[in-house]
Amino acid sequence: MGAIIRHAGPDRLILDAPLAPNLNHHGTLFGGSGAALAILAAWSLVHVRLADEGLVADLVIQRHAMEYEKPVAKAVTVEAMLLQEGAWPGFLRMLERKGRARIAVLAVLLEEGEVRGRLSGEFVAMKKSEK
Repeated sequence: MGAIIRHAGPDRLILDAPLAPNLNHHGTLFGGSGAALAILAAWSLVHVRLADEGLVADLVIQRHAMEYEKPVAKAVTVEAMLLQEGAWPGFLRMLERKGRARIAVLAVLLEEGEVRGRLSGEFVAMKKSEK
């Protein structure tokens, strides 16, 4: 897939990927690659935020929905952010209290700054038991 993380911060994660390894038979971005890149960016955002909090947790995707608005015919940029920024404190409280928490993330596929697709996903963090 050739993904490279351009920015990884607590507010958003941005990755870039070339078109060539992700082509479909129409010469545009393969839908599966677009979804995988969006999931990767969204998962990585939550992972980075947890690490910034000093937390170690298993992180998995529970569900997602992908919408494609237009084909991607050039390199793709994916930006991931929390669906609701205000949900993070509650997510952390639930993770601490129950050892498991769920958070919604949005990842947007961009071609030269124009939105081409959107992924909304829910990720579940499970606190690792200390040994």
